Amino acid sequence: MTTAARSRDGRGQPLVDGEFLFTTEDFTSIARMLYEDAGIALTESKASLVYSRLAKRLRVLGIESFQDYCRLVAGAEGLGERQNMLAALTTNVTRFFREPHHFEHLKTKVLPELVARARARGRVRIWSAGCSTGQEPYSIALTMLEMLPEAASLDVRILASDIDPNVVATGRAAVYSNEAVQPVPAALRDRWMVRVRDGGREAWGAGEDMRRLVAFRELNLMGNWPMKGRFDAIFCRNVVIYFDEPTQARIWSRFAPLLNPGGRLYVGHSERVTDMDRFETDGLTTYRLKGAR
Repeated sequence: MTTAARSRDGRGQPLVDGEFLFTTEDFTSIARMLYEDAGIALTESKASLVYSRLAKRLRVLGIESFQDYCRLVAGAEGLGERQNMLAALTTNVTRFFREPHHFEHLKTKVLPELVARARARGRVRIWSAGCSTGQEPYSIALTMLEMLPEAASLDVRILASDIDPNVVATGRAAVYSNEAVQPVPAALRDRWMVRVRDGGREAWGAGEDMRRLVAFRELNLMGNWPMKGRFDAIFCRNVVIYFDEPTQARIWSRFAPLLNPGGRLYVGHSERVTDMDRFETDGLTTYRLKGAR
C-alpha cells in the first residue's frame, strides 16, 4: 500500500513522503517523549530527520507504522526501545580538542592552580557533561597530563557522562581512527596514546594513564545526579543548544552548586549562560562561578 493510500486512514496527511506513514500526530508524540526524557526540544522542521533515523528502527523491529512504533515506546514493555529511540535522535558530533581555545584557557588559566593542589595531595575533579564518544574528556586528560605527567597517580579524576549508552561504551573502549586523532598534537599522542588494531586497521587507543584519569558513566542531565563532591571545571559544550530556554536555565542552576568557588563552566560556541547572578564571563564561552578570585 502506498503512503498516499495509507494517509486516507483518517490520521491526516504524511509529514514525510516515505516507506512508512508519518503524521503530525506521530511527530508530536515522539517530540513529547524526547522532551520528557532528555529535555531536547524538536520543531516540526526536524520531521525529516526524525523519520530517517527512526525508519531504521521500524525496519529492524518489523513494525509497519509509526503509529505502532509510538504505541510501543510509550508503553512499559517498550522502555528498551525508547532508549534506542533516544540514542537514534541524539546528535553525537565531537572531535579531539574541539574549540581549542577552551583547552588553552584550561591549560593557562585553570590548571596551574589545580596542578599545585594535586601535587600537595589535594583533590581535583573535572566533569565532561555530554561527553559523546570520549574525545572531549580524553582531550582534557591529555591537557592535564601535559601539565602534570603524574596525574593518574594523584587524586585527579575526570567524569565523562552521556545519556546514550552506545557512545559511553565507545568512550570506554577508547579506540580511535588515525583520522580522528589528527587534531591531537603529535608529542601528546606519541607519549600518552598507543598503537592498536581496530577491525584489521591501524588505530590509536588511549594509554593507561589516560584511561585511569577518565571514568565514564551513563547519565541523563534531566534526571537525578548522583555526584556528591564538587568540580573545579565543567565542560558542557554543544549540549544545551538542543534545549529550550527554561531547560537551559535549569541546567545552569543545577551546575552552580556542583562547582567549587571560582570553578569554570565551558559551553559551546553558540551557547550562552544566562544565570549571571552566579556566573561571570571569563573568556570566550567560558564562565566563572562567582565567590572567589
